[in-house]
Amino acid sequence: MEDFLNIVGNFGFPIAVSAYLLVRIEGKLNELTSSITELAKAIAILEVKGDGK
Repeated sequence: MEDFLNIVGNFGFPIAVSAYLLVRIEGKLNELTSSITELAKAIAILEVKGDGK
């Protein structure tokens, strides 16, 4: 039991920090995906407008 508590004590903090960072990065990735989708739509609109020249 003491060994288990020692392992949790040693690795609990890094695991908690890793989980926190993964949650934060997930939100950023969702925003980035949305921005890339909007950019692709804007480029498609510009290409359609450019074909009429």
